[in-house]
Amino acid sequence: MAGYRKAQLIDVREPNEFEAGHILGARNIPLTQLKTRLKELRTDKPIYLYCQSGLRSGRAAQMLHRKGYKELYHLKGGFKQWSGKIKTKN
Repeated sequence: MAGYRKAQLIDVREPNEFEAGHILGARNIPLTQLKTRLKELRTDKPIYLYCQSGLRSGRAAQMLHRKGYKELYHLKGGFKQWSGKIKTKN
Protein backbone atom coordinates (compact mmCIF):
# COMPACT_ATOMS: atom_id res chain seq x y z
CA MET A 1 0.00 0.00 0.00
CA ALA A 2 2.87 2.36 0.73
CA GLY A 3 4.12 4.22 -2.31
CA TYR A 4 1.23 3.33 -4.59
CA ARG A 5 0.53 7.00 -5.40
CA LYS A 6 3.90 7.35 -7.15
CA ALA A 7 3.32 4.18 -9.15
CA GLN A 8 1.00 2.96 -11.87
CA LEU A 9 -2.08 1.49 -10.23
CA ILE A 10 -3.73 -0.98 -12.58
CA ASP A 11 -7.10 -2.65 -12.00
CA VAL A 12 -7.12 -5.85 -14.09
CA ARG A 13 -10.83 -6.56 -13.53
CA GLU A 14 -13.40 -6.23 -16.29
CA PRO A 15 -14.85 -2.73 -17.01
CA ASN A 16 -18.20 -3.46 -15.34
CA GLU A 17 -16.40 -4.49 -12.11
CA PHE A 18 -14.20 -1.38 -12.31
CA GLU A 19 -17.20 0.91 -12.74
CA ALA A 20 -18.96 -0.60 -9.73
CA GLY A 21 -16.05 0.57 -7.54
CA HIS A 22 -12.28 0.88 -7.72
CA ILE A 23 -9.29 2.22 -5.82
CA LEU A 24 -8.93 5.98 -6.22
CA GLY A 25 -6.43 6.77 -8.99
CA ALA A 26 -6.52 3.32 -10.61
CA ARG A 27 -6.58 2.73 -14.37
CA ASN A 28 -8.61 -0.12 -15.79
CA ILE A 29 -6.69 -2.49 -18.05
CA PRO A 30 -8.53 -5.84 -17.90
CA LEU A 31 -6.38 -8.96 -17.79
CA THR A 32 -8.05 -10.04 -21.04
CA GLN A 33 -6.64 -6.92 -22.77
CA LEU A 34 -3.29 -6.64 -21.00
CA LYS A 35 -1.15 -8.21 -23.75
CA THR A 36 -2.50 -5.80 -26.38
CA ARG A 37 -2.20 -2.74 -24.11
CA LEU A 38 1.36 -3.19 -22.79
CA LYS A 39 2.48 0.10 -24.40
CA GLU A 40 0.26 1.96 -21.89
CA LEU A 41 2.53 0.78 -19.05
CA ARG A 42 5.79 2.53 -18.26
CA THR A 43 8.81 0.37 -17.51
CA ASP A 44 10.49 3.07 -15.39
CA LYS A 45 7.75 3.20 -12.73
CA PRO A 46 6.54 0.53 -10.33
CA ILE A 47 3.30 -1.20 -11.28
CA TYR A 48 0.72 -2.07 -8.65
CA LEU A 49 -1.87 -4.57 -9.83
CA TYR A 50 -5.13 -5.64 -8.28
CA CYS A 51 -8.32 -7.54 -9.09
CA GLN A 52 -11.27 -8.68 -6.98
CA SER A 53 -9.54 -11.40 -4.95
CA GLY A 54 -5.88 -11.46 -6.05
CA LEU A 55 -6.03 -14.30 -8.58
CA ARG A 56 -6.08 -12.33 -11.85
CA SER A 57 -3.59 -9.74 -10.61
CA GLY A 58 -1.18 -12.57 -9.74
CA ARG A 59 -1.48 -13.89 -13.30
CA ALA A 60 -1.03 -10.37 -14.68
CA ALA A 61 2.15 -9.92 -12.59
CA GLN A 62 3.59 -13.21 -13.89
CA MET A 63 2.86 -12.21 -17.48
CA LEU A 64 4.39 -8.73 -17.07
CA HIS A 65 7.45 -10.23 -15.36
CA ARG A 66 7.98 -12.49 -18.38
CA LYS A 67 7.72 -9.38 -20.60
CA GLY A 68 10.58 -7.74 -18.68
CA TYR A 69 8.75 -5.54 -16.19
CA LYS A 70 10.71 -5.44 -12.93
CA GLU A 71 8.92 -3.52 -10.16
CA LEU A 72 5.64 -5.40 -9.85
CA TYR A 73 3.35 -5.62 -6.86
CA HIS A 74 -0.07 -7.09 -6.46
CA LEU A 75 -2.63 -6.44 -3.78
CA LYS A 76 -2.87 -9.54 -1.64
CA GLY A 77 -6.51 -10.43 -1.15
CA GLY A 78 -7.53 -8.04 -3.94
CA PHE A 79 -10.02 -5.20 -3.92
CA LYS A 80 -12.10 -7.02 -1.28
CA GLN A 81 -9.26 -6.51 1.24
CA TRP A 82 -8.56 -2.86 0.35
CA SER A 83 -9.22 -0.43 3.17
CA GLY A 84 -8.05 2.80 1.52
CA LYS A 85 -9.99 5.31 -0.57
CA ILE A 86 -12.25 4.03 -3.30
CA LYS A 87 -14.33 5.60 -6.04
CA THR A 88 -17.82 4.25 -6.61
CA LYS A 89 -20.57 5.03 -9.03
CA ASN A 90 -23.02 7.59 -7.63
